[in-house]
Amino acid sequence: MAGGGANGRDTAEPEEDATKGVEDVLRWYRSFAEHEAPGNSPQYGVLATGVAGDPELIGRLAAMPRLKRQPNLLFGAVRFLGGPIDTWPAFREWTLAHWDRVAAVMIERRTQTNEVGRCATLLPALATLPQPLALIEVGASAGLCLQPDRYRYRYRDARGELPPIGPAESPVVLDCRLSGPVPVPEEPPAIAWRAGIDLNPLNPADPDDARWLRCLVWPGERQRPRAERLDAALRLAAADPPPVLRGDLNETVAELIDRAPLGTTPVVLHSAVLMYLDRAGRDAFARTVLDSPAHWLCNESPGVYPEHAEGLPPAPKDTAGEVRSHFVLALDGRPIAWTAPHGQFAHWLG
Repeated sequence: MAGGGANGRDTAEPEEDATKGVEDVLRWYRSFAEHEAPGNSPQYGVLATGVAGDPELIGRLAAMPRLKRQPNLLFGAVRFLGGPIDTWPAFREWTLAHWDRVAAVMIERRTQTNEVGRCATLLPALATLPQPLALIEVGASAGLCLQPDRYRYRYRDARGELPPIGPAESPVVLDCRLSGPVPVPEEPPAIAWRAGIDLNPLNPADPDDARWLRCLVWPGERQRPRAERLDAALRLAAADPPPVLRGDLNETVAELIDRAPLGTTPVVLHSAVLMYLDRAGRDAFARTVLDSPAHWLCNESPGVYPEHAEGLPPAPKDTAGEVRSHFVLALDGRPIAWTAPHGQFAHWLG
């Protein structure tokens, strides 16, 4: 579940002329440097700016399938192979010298960022549904967001810190700032059954899969808590891994909904996943879930389902200066909150 991963069908991409490919790479890396990296990872901002100004790297990225050109995927692949990311000259020299290896990792792997912090923004919505739940996550990666009941939560609103929620012994502690009428529960939801879907499930106990997930956490002091909670969540999941099926979400989600045990409330959830599907794929997914007995918890950028964001008041400014983009959290197609992509805060809609 930052982005998520390419967890829909791997379809052939339409032919694209070279000029459009170069323009696409330029837009992507410039936008990343200007809007995503500031306040999150100065190192990645420098690298993205460097790529955007380098015709040779731009050309190599433009020759790749569009979904394989992502900044996070390129930077993660270099880190996975032990390449330098501290300075632009060192990064450029090493990446060009080892391009075949870098490109191979980018083709093989996906940006399957399993950001457990998002559980803090999903938890209040999950707790409002009839218990116990049968939790189904699409684009589940290693399944770390399938275990929100195993984490400890520290919420803070305008009045100060709220009483903690969740098992006191949990090694994963999630901090989240709140505003608006958030339905903060007294305890995590009861989850009787859980399962995930992913094109390429990751094994939390596999050293290479775990290392890949670590390489997808951005570098820098501000991101250190993300890396620490990822390691803790991986240890929890390795001891009792949630089942994650290999499959296409549009072909598999109905089957998993049907598997939900009697007496449970099935809930299909996802974060930063459906951006990797085209609009027809997103619409097909929405129809399948809305026509099923499951509730649908969608946590995506506003462009994924523009109708979810239509008419909403603007997302609140982050006074901590950590968040420049927002997700819309929608329950059964109805928007209920603005959320931060890594779970830093949630603003509930009245």
